[in-house]
Amino acid sequence: MDDQTPTSSTQISPSDNVNHNVIPNSGRTVPAPIAMKDVEHVPSTRWSSFPSIPKIKISKISHMRYRHPSSGIKELITFLLDFGMEVVKQTDSAIWFGGYGIDQYVYYAEIGEEKAFLGGTWEVESWEDLERASKLGNSEIIELKDAPGGGHITTAHDPEGFPINFIYGAAPRPQPTKQPAEALQVNDEFSKPRKGAFQRFQPGPAAVHKLGHFGLTIHDFELQFRWYTTHFNLVPSDILYGQDENGKQFDVAAFLHVDRGKAYVDHHSFFFSVAASQHVHHSSYEVHDYDSQNMGHYWLKQKGYKPVWGLGRHRLGSQIFDYWWDPNGFMVEHYIDGDLVNEDTPTGRQPAGDESLAVWSEPVPATFLD
Repeated sequence: MDDQTPTSSTQISPSDNVNHNVIPNSGRTVPAPIAMKDVEHVPSTRWSSFPSIPKIKISKISHMRYRHPSSGIKELITFLLDFGMEVVKQTDSAIWFGGYGIDQYVYYAEIGEEKAFLGGTWEVESWEDLERASKLGNSEIIELKDAPGGGHITTAHDPEGFPINFIYGAAPRPQPTKQPAEALQVNDEFSKPRKGAFQRFQPGPAAVHKLGHFGLTIHDFELQFRWYTTHFNLVPSDILYGQDENGKQFDVAAFLHVDRGKAYVDHHSFFFSVAASQHVHHSSYEVHDYDSQNMGHYWLKQKGYKPVWGLGRHRLGSQIFDYWWDPNGFMVEHYIDGDLVNEDTPTGRQPAGDESLAVWSEPVPATFLD
């Protein structure tokens, strides 16, 4: 017999220590109390024990307000169209950009000399709430004569100087500008509902539906937390904390929703986190589904715009995210599939860190945390 005859198989000995118990990934939808069973729950006394004053009742987030340099306004318009907004109205001094929902516009761009963040805008429940906001800010109430939908607006400033706007009386669209897109039928490994039908897509921007939330980077967590939860019906959905060298914990970030009682609302419409510099962090806009979000991502990439981070799925709020820089350095986000909460949903508190930001994604870039 030839000594070069190969053996029939490669032998693996137990000493090779091969791990045969690698667990595949999985995902499931579970009720909030179960999802948060291992997370510290924060009692409402954390925010309801502050001095009792009549709260300014917010009904929803309305739109964002920025100032952009006139020298780059064409580039801004091109970017926001590629981002999935539409121009609703344009004058010599301002542009209103809309989505396809019932809001007349989701983004207001004042045309000026230097860029500036002019604040997020909240719709309030009544004229009395608008008057209380006017007194809080020691500012006048202004009629929005040129704005689509009209209404009245006033502006206050939080303790760190960020502008915050309140609007009342703006008429919504009678109906969305387009019919709700049909949900795609998806064949998984067991269920095959899409028989004899094919998936087909039209490339283009990811159409924006509505403004979902915005956030700030701040210096004094407790000062800002007390101010926002005292004056408005904003309640934390989640709080993140840091820890010093002695093990003492201190809160560093909060995600707040509009308290509408039993009605379900977005996990957060507003957030703030402690950072070295104070600035608007980003504003976020809802799009239809995962395919439209991905096609929008590659549309922006092919156009040569500058990405920040994404795609990925957040841990807190569960949104699938995609962040981009606009031409003037403001960060904007597309998101889908966010959590909904109400007054019965527990408020969680857990450590801050990269692992609290995403379930899956590329590593978080340093520019996102600045």
